[in-house]
Amino acid sequence: MANKQNLFIDQGTTYSVNVTAKYTNGDIIDLTGYTANSMIRKHYTSTNSTAFTATVANAVNGIVSLSLTANATADLTSGRYVYDCEISETSSGSVTRIVEGIVTINPQVTR
Repeated sequence: MANKQNLFIDQGTTYSVNVTAKYTNGDIIDLTGYTANSMIRKHYTSTNSTAFTATVANAVNGIVSLSLTANATADLTSGRYVYDCEISETSSGSVTRIVEGIVTINPQVTR
């Protein structure tokens, strides 16, 4: 089961956050040989999405970096969304969801 982590993003700003991949017992997953993917959607069944740039930032310590450019956050309408982040093992193709939650986009005033 994925960890829960809610995110708060200011519309129109550059955003990044690090998440740590952990097993259910709390041990860190070594992400050597893994890739990461992450998306934001208005709701789980939405066909429109915004992809985070998801990179394995520190494989041994299980850290994945999720980021969005200022233009990408400006394109998101303020409100609540859902997201998740999955890791894929390159050799086997095995996919695991490591984190999921709600994203709140705070409206931008300065444009």
